[in-house]
Amino acid sequence: MEHEYRYDVRILHLLVSAEHAYFGRARDGAADVATSDADSVQVVDGKGIVGDRFFGKAAHMDAAVTLFAVEALEDIARQLGAEPFDPLLPRRNIVVRGAELAPLVGEDFILESSGGSVSFHAGRPAHPCVWMDRVLVPGAHSAMRGRGGIRCRPLTSGSIHRGPAVLVSPVPLDPDRAHLSSARPAGRLP
Repeated sequence: MEHEYRYDVRILHLLVSAEHAYFGRARDGAADVATSDADSVQVVDGKGIVGDRFFGKAAHMDAAVTLFAVEALEDIARQLGAEPFDPLLPRRNIVVRGAELAPLVGEDFILESSGGSVSFHAGRPAHPCVWMDRVLVPGAHSAMRGRGGIRCRPLTSGSIHRGPAVLVSPVPLDPDRAHLSSARPAGRLP
């Protein structure tokens, strides 16, 4: 990385699920699928998280891993006057605290944890599905637009562990903005 900014973050959850719970289930309702909140995950370059529903799927290679700031979910609950939501319900793979994600869209970054480090390319925002109105509260889908996290492609293989971590970014981040949109802010230079 030409420039390197290091941010202390906390990896709160590592979601792995071999099956889709919401995708393609508009008529059937949410599926009751086995989901793991792992202590660690193995990430494979270009394929995703071993054992996850997006692992090695050609249509999802550029978006195999989702990263989500828990602050966005907490802010959405406050905005909608709801109790705090279970951070696993949006079904994002890596749930962190302390990371502004918006500036990472279109960038390569590194997530370092006690198990080593993995490099990612943040390709695009992770848009919420309409299921958020049913599994969280009515209005959650709309409130989560632009704040659903980012979809990433792993650039290296390695393991990620829950707990203290460091996000290494090529662009400056503001952890106090973690609850805001994951679309690149207007006027911010790449």
